[in-house]
Parts: sequence; C-alpha cells; structure tokens
Amino acid sequence: MSEESSQYAAFGQCLARRVLSQPGITDSPADDPSSDSLDDFTSYLASEVWPFLPDTLRSAIHETRASIPDIDSLDLDNVPLSFVDTLISCGVAGDADDAARFLRKVLVEYVAEATAPPPVWSKTRTSECEICEREVPLTYHHLIPREVHAKVLKKKWHPEGMLNSVAWLCRPCHSTVHQVTSNEELAKDYYTVDRLLERGDIQKWRKYISKQRWGAKRG
Repeated sequence: MSEESSQYAAFGQCLARRVLSQPGITDSPADDPSSDSLDDFTSYLASEVWPFLPDTLRSAIHETRASIPDIDSLDLDNVPLSFVDTLISCGVAGDADDAARFLRKVLVEYVAEATAPPPVWSKTRTSECEICEREVPLTYHHLIPREVHAKVLKKKWHPEGMLNSVAWLCRPCHSTVHQVTSNEELAKDYYTVDRLLERGDIQKWRKYISKQRWGAKRG
C-alpha cells in the first residue's frame, strides 16, 4: 500500500467530500463535523472498496492518465456488499444503483486529482526558505538535479512528472545542500525537503543558519 498511499489518501478525501455533499443524510456517522466520525466513516468505506478497484485506478498518476478506464463504463458489480449496505443504511444511497452512482462520482473526482499535472515550479514559491525558515531572498533548488535527469529516468528512480519539482531555498542553504552530497545522491535519496532534513549535517546547518540575520553588517 505504501506506493499507493498518495492515491489512497486522495480517494479517501474525494469520498469524504462526496459524503458531505449528500442531502438528507439522517443516520450517517458523518453528520457530526465536530467529531472524528467523518474520518472514521470514510476511512471504513475507502478500506472496503479500494482493493476491488482496478489496478490502473489505484496507481493512477499524470503519466498513466491515458490508460485510465472510462468511469461511466466501469464494471462495479464486484464492489463489496459491505460498502453498498453501509451507504444505504446511513442514508447516503437509496439502493444499490444509487451506491454505484455515488461511487462513480467519487471516482471521477479522484481520477481528476490523481492525474492532475504537477504544479509549475514558479507557483510553488514560498516566502521563507524551506530549510532555515528565514524570510530572505530565495533561489530555487531542483530537488532532482537536472544533470542526472536522464539517469533518473533510465534507472526508474522517479516518474517523469517529478523531474521539475523544486524547493525554495536561500543561497546559503542551497549551497550547503550541494556541498554535503552528490547530485546523484540528491536525486536518489534526498528528493524532498523532508528527506534532506533527515540528514544530521543538514539539521546542524539549519540550527546554525536559522539564527543568522540576513544582511547583517560584519565588522
């Protein structure tokens, strides 16, 4: 499930939104937005139906969008009765046909989210350095360095859609990242800010640089 975790999470969120949008729900545990009921309810529904969905849906990403089956013609006869019965008993659906229509709407939203193109790097810009969290002039760091893109694709380390992902770093943090390890290791092992921050040397650097004032005059 780990390689599908982002897809599973997206599916669960689409399911929750669709449950909330249903009018006339009288008995659903999702009725109380102040509790964890919606999370519990949709988590149960997702866990019941997810294993029965086609592999192409469960592994959907932008690069595989052409292989996604048409949702309207998708065979949902194998959907577990526990999923259908729960929707009916909680007032989300009136009968099995309603439950199927409900699921198709969820799947349409899920496919749109799962296969959406990655954001243009300029739209991910932050106001603070993603390592030291200082509000200083920023540069963009290619999390998968461009000079190893061909190798990344050949070795199948990451899908093509990840190649242009960036982090916004101040110049000192940017230079430090490239100093502590090679471009190949950055691409293979440290392709997110969270992974970079797991390194002891980056943690030590972060603790130091976060205390330094930008633009301070040196005597």
